[in-house]
Amino acid sequence: MIRIASYNIRKAVGLDWRRDPLRVARAIARLDADILALQEADKRLGSRPSAMPPEALSAAGMTALSVDNGPSIGVHGNAILVRNGLAARVAHGIHLPGLEPRGALMAEIDTALGPLLFCATHLGLARRSRQKQLQRIVAEIGARHERAVIAGDMNEWSRVAGFAPLDRFDLLCPGPSFHAARPVACLDRIALGSHWRCERAGVFHDASALRASDHLPVWADIGRA
Repeated sequence: MIRIASYNIRKAVGLDWRRDPLRVARAIARLDADILALQEADKRLGSRPSAMPPEALSAAGMTALSVDNGPSIGVHGNAILVRNGLAARVAHGIHLPGLEPRGALMAEIDTALGPLLFCATHLGLARRSRQKQLQRIVAEIGARHERAVIAGDMNEWSRVAGFAPLDRFDLLCPGPSFHAARPVACLDRIALGSHWRCERAGVFHDASALRASDHLPVWADIGRA
């Protein structure tokens, strides 16, 4: 099996309103994921540099996939981290439609179970925009959908509505992940193409994550279908 995870790190600002990338790194290290989608991985203002400096990524034991030149580690706050030693191609940024700037990051990753097309995303606040954004992601995946995995903060409060564009995927709802102080909403999801099956999934309630962000990480251990 391989472990897929998603984590909105809120620019490394915790519930105490302190920016602490190493605190986030400790949570990521304990999460023990092979592939991790990060949201809000860059700072809000100016040139929007990465909220996770190299020493934090090193402490997490993961590598950020290369993207277009810039001060951050991702696109529109999205980043893909892989376990050190895992082979992957350079990530491709996707600008998504909608009322606010949103994006996704996609990469081919070689895993112990074969090639996996991984998409990390953070969808918009309006359902109409989210529908268009998912349609754009699915169109970008195209014929590769069987081996694809989509993970991210999908910003959908409903457990059933709003995901029509993912009808060819197995949409996982690991559990309530927001707000970290009192989780009530399943905003963070993972969608699997038909080549993959979920062995188990959940929300990461480890003490290291309880104050590191306003979201808790979600994870899924997957194998071949």
